[in-house]
Amino acid sequence: MSVTDRPTQRVPDGGPPPDPRQSEKRITAPRVFWPALAIIGTFVVLALALPDQMGELFSTLNDTVVGDLGWYYILIVSGFVLFSVWIALSPMGRVVLGRDEEKPEYSLTAWFAMLFAAGMGIGLVFWGVAEPLNHFASPPPGTGEAAAERARAATDATYLHWGLHAWAIYVVVGLAMAYAIHRKGRPVSIRWALEPLLGNRVKGTLGDAIDVIAVVGTLFGVATSLGFGVKQVGAGLAYLGVVGEATTGLLVVLVVAITVMATTSVVTGLDKGIKYLSNLNMGLAGALMLLVLVLGPTVFLLGDFVSSVGSYLTNFFTLSFRTLSFQGGDGTSWLSGWTTFYWGWWMSWAPFVGVFIARISRGRTVREFVTGVLLVPTVVTFAWFAVFGGSGIHREIFGEGGLVGPDGAVSTDSALFQMLDGLPWSSVLSVIAIVLVVVFFVTSSDSGSFVVDMLASGGDPEPPVWSRVLWALLEGSVAIALLLAGGDSGLTALQTAAILLALPFSLVMIGMVMSVTRALLAENGRMQRAERRLLADEIAGHIARTPDLRDRVSGNGHDEGLPAGDAVPAAVADPAETRTVPHRR
Repeated sequence: MSVTDRPTQRVPDGGPPPDPRQSEKRITAPRVFWPALAIIGTFVVLALALPDQMGELFSTLNDTVVGDLGWYYILIVSGFVLFSVWIALSPMGRVVLGRDEEKPEYSLTAWFAMLFAAGMGIGLVFWGVAEPLNHFASPPPGTGEAAAERARAATDATYLHWGLHAWAIYVVVGLAMAYAIHRKGRPVSIRWALEPLLGNRVKGTLGDAIDVIAVVGTLFGVATSLGFGVKQVGAGLAYLGVVGEATTGLLVVLVVAITVMATTSVVTGLDKGIKYLSNLNMGLAGALMLLVLVLGPTVFLLGDFVSSVGSYLTNFFTLSFRTLSFQGGDGTSWLSGWTTFYWGWWMSWAPFVGVFIARISRGRTVREFVTGVLLVPTVVTFAWFAVFGGSGIHREIFGEGGLVGPDGAVSTDSALFQMLDGLPWSSVLSVIAIVLVVVFFVTSSDSGSFVVDMLASGGDPEPPVWSRVLWALLEGSVAIALLLAGGDSGLTALQTAAILLALPFSLVMIGMVMSVTRALLAENGRMQRAERRLLADEIAGHIARTPDLRDRVSGNGHDEGLPAGDAVPAAVADPAETRTVPHRR
């Protein structure tokens, strides 16, 4: 069965999933759809009318939540990593996310391309050069002054923010959702991931609130990325001389173009638009990375990749639990501006990415899912930062510099194009980079719209076309409105709102860990009991087919190696008598 087919879903006591014929004409989950739409509309109106005041308000809230609760974010995200490793290595890893004999719907290549493009592909292009340079120019407090020390601290911090921890956040949501959707036949809705823990309460107001938070957080996150991303495209066009300046009008045109492409893609569904664009993404990204590797300081970049991975693994636990408490205000400021910010940002994206990768993972085992989502993207991410970030740092240390200003500032929007300008074929590379940014944004927007629509449609795996178009256009409209109203201040307020929503959603994620653990332990227990029964039946059958053994079991004969009268215990003759059925309380 294709992922885009409408499966028959079992929803005991909760009613069937939305009827496809009716959902094409009406809103199937009004208790999620209308509250989410009202919250989004209210926020946009306030951001348009009072951009500076909203920016200040959310900045204060962000400082309180992200700054004062940094220890909490660091603790739970590190816990998510440990949970992911444990669940993959345990016997529970063999559970299939679907029917026991079901095969994966997508090839490994297509599956990886879609989850990577949805997860953080656009972020890698945006931050690939800029983040390592930012850390190199302003390293974590306590780092030495030598260039080599700052460079190592820069790669360690970057790998921490984009490596196992980020993908472990997606594993938690994606695994819980994939189990609920494909193994239990539940609708594509966040609430059902908590059913083993909350029971029927997921069908009421609590479940509605969970889905509303997921819808609002996802749309805010995608709209923010769209707004900031077109600024990078505009900076690239200005750097290439295509336009004189990246004006607001140009940025609005770019948002409109990307939104139109995303809308077209999301209408065609997973098996066409999103799948093809994701494969195109991976091809362009691979080609660009290979060209930069070959045209840049190749030997240095390869060596830096090996040493950076080694440093990350060596310092893994130190980095994971680093709170910089003894660095005072500087430590708190750096941590809240980077590490804690990232953990909140990834959690705000987790409903979108988790639901999406769950949706495309039917037929994979838990072990395949966790390994694929956790390890493969992490390795590719490390290689990307080693090539692009390493090229930028190499230029600062050994080359002509110019990527870090005299005041230590880094132009995040144009850092990629500044780095490419120092390589042969710089114009060609910059054009590829711009196309890559646009296509990545299209895949992020269309997959985001698809997920938001599924959640707002009561978990319908194939939501109606009109609502897909609505959410895709709404994402673009929100980005345009904030660009026109306040530029960076409006987008920053929206981004902060998305991160603040990560706080209540972090509690949902803790519930998901408990819920999926309970479900998989029970599942593994049933599998072990079934295996023991099968083994017992095979032994009984073998005894029945072997006369000598049958006589020994019945006590009518004895083996030469056994004293007379020492028959095989009767319990072996009838394995059913040795079985016990646990009492269900």
